[in-house]
Amino acid sequence: MLRALTTAAAGMEAQQTQLDVTANNIANVSTAGFKKSRAEFADLMYQRMRPAGAATGNGTSAPSGLEVGLGVRVTTTQRMQGQGELRQTGNALDVAIQGNGFFAVTLPSGDTAYTRNGAFQRDANGLLVTSEGYPVAGEITIPPEAQSVTIAGDGKVTATVPGDPAPVELGQLQLTTFANPAGLEAMGGTLFRETAAAGDAVTGNPGENGAGGLLGGALELSNVSAVEEMIDLISGQRAYEVNTRVIKAADEMLGQTAQLR
Repeated sequence: MLRALTTAAAGMEAQQTQLDVTANNIANVSTAGFKKSRAEFADLMYQRMRPAGAATGNGTSAPSGLEVGLGVRVTTTQRMQGQGELRQTGNALDVAIQGNGFFAVTLPSGDTAYTRNGAFQRDANGLLVTSEGYPVAGEITIPPEAQSVTIAGDGKVTATVPGDPAPVELGQLQLTTFANPAGLEAMGGTLFRETAAAGDAVTGNPGENGAGGLLGGALELSNVSAVEEMIDLISGQRAYEVNTRVIKAADEMLGQTAQLR
C-alpha cells in the first residue's frame, strides 16, 4: 500500500512542475521573441516480481511479467522554437526574424548572448541596442541627424541624412543559427547562452546558410497560444486532483488494515 502513496506523490510533483511551466508560458504570452516550453515526462523504474517467460509449473511459462511501476518524473522542459506571429509596429528600429536564427548581443561582461526579440533602440551614442541596453553585434551606430532608418530583409541598415539624397548604409545585421537551438540555456530577458548541446554557432547574413530573413518595422510575438495553455492548465489540475484521490484511497485502506483484530 505504501507503494501507491509514493507513486501518487511522484505524480503530484510532476504535475506541479507541469503547472510551473504552464504558468511561465501564460505569464509571457505578450513577451516579444519568447518561446514557450513544454514539460516532458518518463515513467520511473519498475519493481519486477516475476519476469516474462518465467516458469509457472507443469512445463508452462508466463506470457507476460508481473511488474509494478513506481511513478513518474520530469525528464526535460523542452523549448518549442515555432515561429511566433509577426506584427507591424511602425517603429523603424523594430525587426522580426522570419525563420531560423538569433540576434547576437554583447553583455557587460563581454560575453555573447542571443535573442529573437528585435525591439531595438539607440542609446545616447547612437549605438543600436536592446531594450536593456545591450549592444547588438556589429556595433551599428545611427547618426543623430539620420532620417528614415530602414532595416532590409537581408539585414542592411540604411538611413537618409540631410544633404545626401541617396540612402547611407550604416551597418549589417547578422543572424546566428544553431544545429539544436533547444539546447540553448535561457538567461531571462529573452536572452540565451550558448551550450555544447546547442552545437556550434554559425553567424552569417539573413537568408544565407539556413538563416531566416528579416522584416523591418515589425516584431515577432510570443509563440504561446493562450487557448492551448488553458487546456494544459485544466489537464494538469485534473491529473493533480486524481493523484490526491489515490493518496486518500491508500490512506483509507491503510486505516482499515490498522483496525483489523
